[in-house]
Amino acid sequence: MADSLTFQQIKAAMEAMIAKGTQTPDEPVAMAIVDDTGNLRAYASMDNLRLFSRRHAQRKAYTAAVLATDTGANAQRLHSQGRSISELGDPQLTHGQGGLVIMKDGVLLGGIGVGGYTSGQADEDLSRIGLEAMDL
Repeated sequence: MADSLTFQQIKAAMEAMIAKGTQTPDEPVAMAIVDDTGNLRAYASMDNLRLFSRRHAQRKAYTAAVLATDTGANAQRLHSQGRSISELGDPQLTHGQGGLVIMKDGVLLGGIGVGGYTSGQADEDLSRIGLEAMDL
């Protein structure tokens, strides 16, 4: 199907993120990819990563997919409106930077998320490496 993530795209993204993430084993991360409905398609977690960060990677990917917006941009938008992510009523949503939308030709395919680095920007940078490896 042309409007869904393929196994090869998911595999390429995960391999690229794992290769980059494991270059700094003292900074463990988790990586997640979900489809356009927020269902988990791929997940990997490095050793010695806290439970919160493992869950957060999945929540970032989920949030990007179901809201069809990057998590950092969404958090800024909500903040500028004086609103909180909790107002949206879904406990799986997060405001944490590091989740990116996966789109091709204007069609939502899913979300990709990373959790574990000390900065949301570093999480987002690793997500972007995965997104770029998908070659959409």
